Amino acid sequence: MIPDWKVVQDYLEVLEFPELKGIILMQTACQAVQHQRGRRQYNRVRNLLKEARRDCVFFANEFQQHCYLPRGRGEPMEKWQSRSIYRAAVWYHHHCQGRMPIVMVTEDEETIQQYGSETEGVFVISFKSYLDNFWPDLKAAHELCDSILQTRRERESESQESHGKEYPEHLALEVLEAGIKSGRYIQGILNVNKHRAQMEAFVRLQGASSKDSDLASDILIHGMKARNRSIHGDVVAVELLPRDEWKGRTAALCENDNEDKASGESPSEPMPTGKVVGILQKNWRDYVVTFPSKEEVQSQGKNAQKILVTPWDYKIPKIRISTQQAEALQDFRVVVRIDSWEPTSVYPNGHFVRVLGRIRDLEGEIATILVENGISVVPFSEAQMGEMPVNTPESPWKVSPEEELKRRDLRKSHLVFSIDPKGCEDVDDTLSVRTLGNGSLELGVHIADVTHFVTPNSYTDIEARARATTYYLADRRYDMLPSILSADLCSLLGGVDRYAVSVLWELDKTSYEIKNVWYGRTIIRSAYKLFYEAAQELLDGNIRVIEDIPEFKDLDEKRRQAKLEELMWAIGKLTDIARHVRAQRDRCGALELEGVEVRVQLDEKKNIRDLLPKQPLEVHETVAECMILANHWVAKKIWESFPHQALLRQHPPPHQEFFSELRECAKAKGFSIDTRSNKTLADSLDKADDPSDPIVNRLLRAMATQAMSNAQYFSTGSCAEEEFLHYGLALDKYTHFTSPIRRYSDIIVHRLLMAAILKDKKLDVKEQLPSNKDLEELCRHINNRNRAAQHSQKQSTELFQCMYFKDRDPNTEERCTSDGVIYSIRTNGVLVFVPRFGIKGAAYLRNKDGLVISCGPDTHLEWKPGSLQRFQNKITSTTTEGDSVTFHLFDHVTVRVTVQASRCHSDTIRLEIISNKPYMIANTELSHQSPLLLKSEIVKEVTRSVEEAQLAQEVQGNTLQEEYREYCQTKGRSLYALLEEIRDLALLDVSNNYGM
Repeated sequence: MIPDWKVVQDYLEVLEFPELKGIILMQTACQAVQHQRGRRQYNRVRNLLKEARRDCVFFANEFQQHCYLPRGRGEPMEKWQSRSIYRAAVWYHHHCQGRMPIVMVTEDEETIQQYGSETEGVFVISFKSYLDNFWPDLKAAHELCDSILQTRRERESESQESHGKEYPEHLALEVLEAGIKSGRYIQGILNVNKHRAQMEAFVRLQGASSKDSDLASDILIHGMKARNRSIHGDVVAVELLPRDEWKGRTAALCENDNEDKASGESPSEPMPTGKVVGILQKNWRDYVVTFPSKEEVQSQGKNAQKILVTPWDYKIPKIRISTQQAEALQDFRVVVRIDSWEPTSVYPNGHFVRVLGRIRDLEGEIATILVENGISVVPFSEAQMGEMPVNTPESPWKVSPEEELKRRDLRKSHLVFSIDPKGCEDVDDTLSVRTLGNGSLELGVHIADVTHFVTPNSYTDIEARARATTYYLADRRYDMLPSILSADLCSLLGGVDRYAVSVLWELDKTSYEIKNVWYGRTIIRSAYKLFYEAAQELLDGNIRVIEDIPEFKDLDEKRRQAKLEELMWAIGKLTDIARHVRAQRDRCGALELEGVEVRVQLDEKKNIRDLLPKQPLEVHETVAECMILANHWVAKKIWESFPHQALLRQHPPPHQEFFSELRECAKAKGFSIDTRSNKTLADSLDKADDPSDPIVNRLLRAMATQAMSNAQYFSTGSCAEEEFLHYGLALDKYTHFTSPIRRYSDIIVHRLLMAAILKDKKLDVKEQLPSNKDLEELCRHINNRNRAAQHSQKQSTELFQCMYFKDRDPNTEERCTSDGVIYSIRTNGVLVFVPRFGIKGAAYLRNKDGLVISCGPDTHLEWKPGSLQRFQNKITSTTTEGDSVTFHLFDHVTVRVTVQASRCHSDTIRLEIISNKPYMIANTELSHQSPLLLKSEIVKEVTRSVEEAQLAQEVQGNTLQEEYREYCQTKGRSLYALLEEIRDLALLDVSNNYGM
């Protein structure tokens, strides 16, 4: 099937159906999409071609001698494009020697009439006819096609009525480009303020002209009119307003989108303000929306076909679609796509794509999170599973003789062991340490050799590249690799042979200075699969813990004692080395930022059952430092071998203005934070410790984390060497090498390392390494997927927070009342952190009725008429009667946790201050429990409620579980905060936390 350019533009989401295969995409059609629909839609067309299982091909018809047609004098571009594509279709048919029919699909009636019966074996029909004849059972595609047809007809009708009208405020593209080059206009990405979507948006500077400008901050776009039909994520051109028209960013908390200055807000200092004068690249994508309620639909009349639907994302304006199914779909989350934005309308036009699920149904809400983050993870295909090695009791996997000859065998010479959380199965890394014959020490880090099983451009590799990471949601995870690899053959389990990629350092026995380093492929057999607590007990000299280590159970006393001494020496020596490595980084300014770590507990079926607090143990630091050391040395190695095409990870220094809130908050407690460098920042945070309230240091470190730029992958050929720095880890070069099971970046780094080893041996590099340009594009994709994974993690966590609190009576349920700490002051309220549940949220001191908080005689608060007065580090509420109450930064208050339900958007946690005193409970044991332990109780409660709901859908649930088993896709029980608190199931190197 060969689609015309118009079909590729208008029916792309139908062409993306996995059932439609064997599509020939002509160069003429692809270029038309790029020029008329922008980069985003063009990239989706390219993704069709990249996905090997779709069997789609690109044909450069304009560069083929027998297909090229010159455009006639005065011939419309559309006619020439259709004529060119038909000519190519005829050539393709003859090229195949007429052995199969070629179907060209087009929406141009004249083309169908002219060419429909011109060439035998080449059929020219409409896209609707194509679906009717070749895919009659593909119901979803037919419904989507009908929706697109109806929307297109209405759009054409409207454009005829408003013929000649264009956006009067938008400038021509050539004017915009010239203005950006001259500096008159500034290019950037529009970011809408979620909490004030109707009033505030910011343009984040982008492009060469932005670097040359004197602006040190984003540009404020105030009001919808100045936004000029641009939506969140669009690349826009902005014209600055005169300085006397600049406005300040709103300093108040916002309870609803329509809140304005009448509610007593006060803006901050004026910042650069502008208006959008043109859109350079649209960000139109799939949006999850909710239809109006039954009453709202009826109020528009029974025959109403144009419906305004509300996007789930607050940042997106309402979308006008044409449908007769509004009443039937009002209880569902639905996906729509924007088609156009007419100059006569305040709302964009779109069309219906598909139904996701019912509002507030768990599966529907999870599907919403996936769509909103652009995550599409299908079950692993038969082709991918066909590439997997076999490891069954009947046919166990074994090390091949060929690999034994190629690899360094460490099975007998090295004591290799892993240290991981209890129940962890995807073991990426193992460690070893031994004394060499010359008296030196040898430290080893051994990482699963994923690239042995995942060859470049295989079906598995293409799928892993598309996913780029393992996606963890609060009740499930979507693996980057099939489980036969991630949980078995690439997992460095104890007592079995495994392929690894190892880094071995020769160290001075006393100073631990590195003398030499070796990289290469190895064969290992891990002797012990230790968990953190056991390793810490051995480090502390408590040998009773060996009863919990399976490898010691069947040994006689003599062998047990010998092996115990050997293992204890290894753990102790590793810890000494790690202390030395950490001290070196500390001297360079390594940061210790705020993060909460937990251990994941799995049940017999490998589903996640609980979260337990991970106490800060020294072995955590030991393993982390060894992983950081390996990542650092591998980064140096691949950069030295391939200086212009190595994949590294950079963490640029943050902008100093982002630290202003941190400095002011620290000053409120009498601390001084020096942010001139990572070293001075680290030292200042260490000193900013209040012995009477340890939460203060945690909050300050969290603020420092928030001020940081995000670490990103990059290609070394794209920037200067001085920009390689990793600010947080205080390393000049860094990469990700230690988690290839769940990060595609690590797979690329493994391939680069193997190529570097071959290059050192003066051997030919067998694999074609990506060029700088290809690697830079891949890094952009991986960075984008990482952001999507982080956002989906956060949103799924918030979903389960709300599920836990939603059905509880906040006035009677003890769990809904907790201690909170104020960490930021606004003009109409404060921001509060609730350590018990790890929740951060707004607490209003003025409600929607204009009443302010007043302190009663028993320190409980109530609402009364009055006013608020905000200061730098405190806010005072004064009633008309003269009573006042003041809240300071880092004050402990009692808060009530409730849920604000929303039909169109996600539910949100609301915090209400009910007392200006810390929350005290009678049960002292409960008050001293770790907040993480209480989170695990949330997990259990939410899991119970979800299981009860699933009993009502037993048949559907069983089918779903069968699908997960069939396609090797893992799925666990519902959890509350898996993804906000941990990045992976195993201990990560420090860099992977806090976005580094």
